[in-house]
Amino acid sequence: MHAKVVVVGSLNMDLIVRTPRFPVGGETLAGHGFATAAGGKGANQAVAAARLGARVAMVGCLGDDGNGAELRAGLAAEGIDCSGVATVPGVATGIATILVDDAGQNAIVIAAGSNGEMTAERLADHDGLLAAADIVIAQLEVPTATVEATLLRAHELGRTVILNPAPAVGPLPESWYSLIDYLIPNESEAALLTGIAVDSPESALQAAQKLLANGARRVLITLGSQGVFYADGERHLHLPVEPVVAVDTTAAGDTFVGGFAAGLAEGLPLESAIRLGQQAAALAVTRPGAQPSIPHRHELPA
Repeated sequence: MHAKVVVVGSLNMDLIVRTPRFPVGGETLAGHGFATAAGGKGANQAVAAARLGARVAMVGCLGDDGNGAELRAGLAAEGIDCSGVATVPGVATGIATILVDDAGQNAIVIAAGSNGEMTAERLADHDGLLAAADIVIAQLEVPTATVEATLLRAHELGRTVILNPAPAVGPLPESWYSLIDYLIPNESEAALLTGIAVDSPESALQAAQKLLANGARRVLITLGSQGVFYADGERHLHLPVEPVVAVDTTAAGDTFVGGFAAGLAEGLPLESAIRLGQQAAALAVTRPGAQPSIPHRHELPA
């Protein structure tokens, strides 16, 4: 059965340390918990889409090590097609070191490892997966040339293209915007893309208008506890969320992206697809970890 959602992106093993607060330069703090969990923006989004009802395939690279074997087994257990996931000899699987403070906020340092081996040439080996998809999702944790090749090819094939521009380091290449059907940054990413400080629905509208002017067809800016702001060339709307007590915000954005994609793949109306992503992300932040926190469809409100 062909996957409806194909995710091209990163797979990491997350190394998670709980800490009272984030340390300052030169400071050593005593943490109060350590765990490992499957992560990586690409894999998180694939798992979210699968748990929320979509048929999913993953395209990426793992190292030939224990972390890689564990991550592959985890994806397979979710029913995700891993035929596009290569194992690269002599390279360590990507890792993310994640600090989570007592307020549930996180700070993350990534070592790309095998994710750096996800080249445009490797992507071309799995063109059949892209051709058979309805929706193709990319992020920015694999080489820029690979992201560009993903956007170009998926657009050329007429697929719905979602780009989660994370982690953002500055403006996107101008040529990318016309290839993107749904651009989904968070507040800080939207600010880096536009130069506009985003901290409210009003400032999100300003940023979204600039991204639309750059050529993106539709923009969804995730605003954390303030919900999601959506804009296209004809309308804009703010969809708030019910407040929750956050335990760990790791993978909240990935859960939203995967849930939104699952909703689109299912044929839900736009606002319903956004709500699906929001409901899943709201539940995810009440749980620790990246993939362990992502809910299944049956756990969400009817």
